[in-house]
Amino acid sequence: MAAAFLAGLVLAYGGMLALCLGLERHYKQVWQRLPAPSLRRALRSGGWLALGASLAACVAAWGWAMGPVGWFGLMSLAGFGLVLLLPYRPLLAVYLPLGLAPLVILIVASGV
Repeated sequence: MAAAFLAGLVLAYGGMLALCLGLERHYKQVWQRLPAPSLRRALRSGGWLALGASLAACVAAWGWAMGPVGWFGLMSLAGFGLVLLLPYRPLLAVYLPLGLAPLVILIVASGV
């Protein structure tokens, strides 16, 4: 259950980040250049896919009765973390899910 919770949190953060970077304003804030239109579409699509995968992880952890409720909570937590990081440390906000991915893989593989 802890693995599904952590995977749901990381996927929710990654999805919110991808949706955020799908906007020209935030992409330029992080990378100091405008994104190509195809990259913006890919980021938005990837963000929605990651949020869907986060919902699936929450349902796997808590079932259909509480999974969507937990998912909204995790999305709120991920969005709040992104709002706090993006203005002050934009590159940390981008690289945080990449740093957490190996940890999630290890926890899922160990079955904790």
